[in-house]
Amino acid sequence: MKAVIIEQHGEPDDVKLAEVPTPEPGPGEVRIRVKATALNHLDLWVLRGIPGIPPSFPHVSGCDVAGTVDTLGPGVSGWEPGDRVLVNPTLSCGECEYCAHGKDNMCVRFGILGEHRWGGMAEYVVVPARNVHPIPDHLSFEEAAAIPLVFSTAWQMLISEAKIQPGELVLVLGAGGGVNSAAIQIAKAAGCQVWATTSTQEKVERALALGADWVVNYREDPEWSKTIWRQTNKRGVDVVVDNVGQATWNSSLRLLGRGGRLVTVGATTGPVAETDIRYIFWRHLKILGSTMCTRGGFLDMMRLVEQGVLKPVVDRVLPLEQASEALKILARGEQFGKIVLRVE
Repeated sequence: MKAVIIEQHGEPDDVKLAEVPTPEPGPGEVRIRVKATALNHLDLWVLRGIPGIPPSFPHVSGCDVAGTVDTLGPGVSGWEPGDRVLVNPTLSCGECEYCAHGKDNMCVRFGILGEHRWGGMAEYVVVPARNVHPIPDHLSFEEAAAIPLVFSTAWQMLISEAKIQPGELVLVLGAGGGVNSAAIQIAKAAGCQVWATTSTQEKVERALALGADWVVNYREDPEWSKTIWRQTNKRGVDVVVDNVGQATWNSSLRLLGRGGRLVTVGATTGPVAETDIRYIFWRHLKILGSTMCTRGGFLDMMRLVEQGVLKPVVDRVLPLEQASEALKILARGEQFGKIVLRVE
């Protein structure tokens, strides 16, 4: 089969399209004929190098997959070849104490498709059957591929971790990111007031169209954090969604009001930042880390997708052969929502 492979850590120019063996499904697994796969910053992190990940080269990245069922492994039932499906990218053992308590995103053998095992930037991918979910009829393959990782991540951090409540003020930093465009929709659906920051006027308009109530262009307003603080009448916000990391960490903490929660799911500008502990105890703040989503949370999130409440945000669709260019666009932050690769 054709696949976009990583043979060593590097930059987008280092990935290449190659012929590799087509994987065979084992017991409890399903092979999917990939129709579309969406990019995430995780693909860049894997490419550039995370210690111990991937476990070996060559590696096929790609966390988000939509396609059709191709072959069932031994012991799998309930699916038929040709069924339209997407994949929950959270990998878990289903047996450890965390899985037993419904916390499979904390599994002792936790993994993510495309990071810890071969992913979707290929013509075929093999996944556990329990990770397969039907695609709602109203969605195309490209739209379906834009859902799994970002919406499940945003759901976990806002609903399960931050426990947002109707009427609260949620600030989303970097509205154009995939997780953040999903977070705007989820917070709005939960009855929150949603503010956001972004980098261009076009992205401001798109964030407003998604449901954001107020948006700041941080490039036009270098003192955006002070602007937001004044906009709250110096009360602060209830929740900050920050996957920017080092560049915004201190501003995020300062913008939280009493009892506020900072939720982090990434660190695109760097993982190391100083924290003024006085803000934490004086304002009764909580810093919440979140990774992926539980199986139950994924099903809850997908129910709202099926109802049309949550909608995938596709920035552009490119052929698999242009994976290198797609990764460059992602690295430059030019997209709003998801960049999707179509697999012909």
